Amino acid sequence: MLHQTTIGTDITEAARFLNAGDVVGIPTETVYGLAGNALNPDAVLRIFTVKDRPHFDPLIVHTHSVTEIEKYVLDIPDMARQLMQRFMPGPLTLLLRKKDIIPDLVTSGLDTVAIRIPNHPLTLELLKQLSFPLAAPSANPFGYISPTTAQHVYDQLNGKIPYVLNGGATHVGVESTIVGFEDGQAIVYRVGGLAVEDIESITGTVKYNVNESSNPQVPGMLKSHYAPQKQLIFADEALLPTKQNVAVIAFDKYISGFDEKQQVLLSPQGDLNEAAKNLFAVMRQLDNSDAVMIFAIRFPDTGLGRAINDRLKRAGA
Repeated sequence: MLHQTTIGTDITEAARFLNAGDVVGIPTETVYGLAGNALNPDAVLRIFTVKDRPHFDPLIVHTHSVTEIEKYVLDIPDMARQLMQRFMPGPLTLLLRKKDIIPDLVTSGLDTVAIRIPNHPLTLELLKQLSFPLAAPSANPFGYISPTTAQHVYDQLNGKIPYVLNGGATHVGVESTIVGFEDGQAIVYRVGGLAVEDIESITGTVKYNVNESSNPQVPGMLKSHYAPQKQLIFADEALLPTKQNVAVIAFDKYISGFDEKQQVLLSPQGDLNEAAKNLFAVMRQLDNSDAVMIFAIRFPDTGLGRAINDRLKRAGA
């Protein structure tokens, strides 16, 4: 199906397409999503088709309130409610047992659904106008760099979707953190835009189950993901060979052996939140540059540095 794709700020226009069973680009605080009616298997199938995404990779469901979440899940553990109260809306996705109203296509046949409340005023207003939640993976061809502006979505999906709701640049810049629960303990399945330390302030020590699977249990867990078209090598600074005509992604300081013009600092101030916000836009910029290869330096493995390292590791897989 070919479309004349337009970018705009008209929530009613976005809702019109969604109510008709089509898919649109939407802004969130993390990255832009490719959204369709999560209760309509045909609309969900359209998401997979537009992204060229394998059906075994589950999707995240977005809605506007905890009351709405309760419509789609069987139960919410006390620990999950505490996290909801503290961090929703926000870059947190909870993995909860689903009701039958959520199609198996959304969850790849699993009995759990990944669900969240995005912290973006336009999309929250859009969700309030709809009678259904939205399934929304990142609005990009499967496996490629996630989009952080409406223009990124347009550049990659022009002609495949009718509308991109323009909410400006995203302010988190990496996908949400995914948390599930088992035997009274919180389990982090994907590191993301909410720091694990913040989660642990509510739940106590978390368990990690961040796998790199060809049959993932949660969204965004494939080993090779978020990747530029150019080869990306992710390593410690000391392991990088000095080469000409390469680009380097670094944190807050230029590294020796490379011209400063070859390097992009994600946060000269050493702010991991700022670095996460800039990550995908810089990867996209360098993918479109004259460099033949991209080197990326390992970031501090705390706070959002964990999410940055996770995305770079998958991009280089």
